[in-house]
Amino acid sequence: MNKSNRQFDIEKFFVALSDRTRLRLLNLMGDDEVCVCFFVEILGASQPKVSRHLAYLRGAGVVEARREGKWMHYRVVEPPSEHAARIFREVRAWLREEPQMQRDRARLVKFCCAPQLPGQLRGAPIPTSFSA
Repeated sequence: MNKSNRQFDIEKFFVALSDRTRLRLLNLMGDDEVCVCFFVEILGASQPKVSRHLAYLRGAGVVEARREGKWMHYRVVEPPSEHAARIFREVRAWLREEPQMQRDRARLVKFCCAPQLPGQLRGAPIPTSFSA
């Protein structure tokens, strides 16, 4: 077992996956880097609530964040443990098949591809796979 596996918190990993909002966030990210502003819009949740869930996912080692000006971007990363990474890939594959998760993702695509974003989101960076 390497050093990163010893530091990996398996309990925090499973707790991160035990919340529906966090699962929805992971699914919305997919393989993209997504601005937090879109999560708020799609989930209909407050920014502080979304940020708390994203902070938990970061603490569990499955999400990374990057700031670009006033925008915070989040993306999924695999956990350092090979066993957790395998479980994580399976969970993400399962989420892609769930009807609610598919609806969330479709709403994100529709929202990001709209000709004009609402005022508070004007200038928000569109996930790369949606802007191509």
